[in-house]
Amino acid sequence: MRQLNQQEGVTLLVVEHVMKVIMSLSHRIVVLDFGEKIAEGTPQQVAHNPAVLEAYLGEEASGG
Repeated sequence: MRQLNQQEGVTLLVVEHVMKVIMSLSHRIVVLDFGEKIAEGTPQQVAHNPAVLEAYLGEEASGG
């Protein structure tokens, strides 16, 4: 997928729940929770977004 993107300039839409895979493949990520967009940005931005942490890791937005 990465090679296709880089060599051919093809944009890919990937639906995946394994965050390690998505983080390593993506330049930009949109995160949905029950069909509603809760975050958008680079992998770094999304990984530190309180709404994403709460939805996917069960952590409260306050960090607790």
